[in-house]
Amino acid sequence: MQLQPVDFLKSPEAMNKAWSTDQALSYARWLATHHYENFHVVSLFLPRRLHQDFYNVYAFCRWSDDLGDEIGDTAESLRLLAWWRGELDALYQSVPPTHPVFVALRETITRHELPIDPFDNLITAFVQDQTVTRYRDWPHVLGYCVNSANPVGRLVLMLCGYRDAERFRLSDATCSALQLANFWQDVTVDLKKDRVYLPLHLFEKHGYTEADLFARRCTPAFRAVMEEAVAYAQALFEQGLPLVPLLDRRLSLDIDLFSRGGLKVLDKIRAQDYDVLAARPSVSKSERVRLLLASLARLAARRAA
Repeated sequence: MQLQPVDFLKSPEAMNKAWSTDQALSYARWLATHHYENFHVVSLFLPRRLHQDFYNVYAFCRWSDDLGDEIGDTAESLRLLAWWRGELDALYQSVPPTHPVFVALRETITRHELPIDPFDNLITAFVQDQTVTRYRDWPHVLGYCVNSANPVGRLVLMLCGYRDAERFRLSDATCSALQLANFWQDVTVDLKKDRVYLPLHLFEKHGYTEADLFARRCTPAFRAVMEEAVAYAQALFEQGLPLVPLLDRRLSLDIDLFSRGGLKVLDKIRAQDYDVLAARPSVSKSERVRLLLASLARLAARRAA
């Protein structure tokens, strides 16, 4: 039964179905390849043996995200996220799962000996989105990224056999940078949800107000706020780039491409003079192809060296 999370919740047949492992794996694969996002969960460069594991992890992330953002009622989202966390806890206490996402995820957790923390942290981030809509300063913004973005990078590393502190540190910088680039790209999208991820101390520093932001006023003060925010994300990307040569060539290509894509978003914001209120900056298909070719060239140069 192939249903998106919100529709799945409304279907007694889906919720009460006894899901076999094969059916659950099929559902995770379908969800990862048919969600409304135009996002490729599995890269062509990743080993085929890991494809299903990535689908299974993505299915968990997708459900967690939708329970937070697609329900439309804060109290109900919090109730459902608490239920979801209970299902996760039960899985790690060896209670046989019934939900297809956890039936599929059990296979991946067992095969790769994944700890509960990254999954639990992701749920914490989605709960936080229901209860916190403003961030005072950079430590508070990065505190959110610790739960919302960094666990994904750590899960990717663990799926590919890496568990050392240095790679985790570099991955955290990259993932936090990607999260910030996404925030700066989607300022107006988040405003519709009454969420402001730009740290408020920048508003005070440059003489900008929340009222200006919600009125979509792109003033010199707003440009100053965005310029500083973009520079902060840029520095995080540069801090994380040394991760690339520390990885298997297939994974290193993906990480390099993700990083360069995030940096390109920052370049786009600069190119439109930091006015993300009038138009959402985006990277075109032709630009993505050029980024891929550049990443391939860097990989070839490293191998030759």
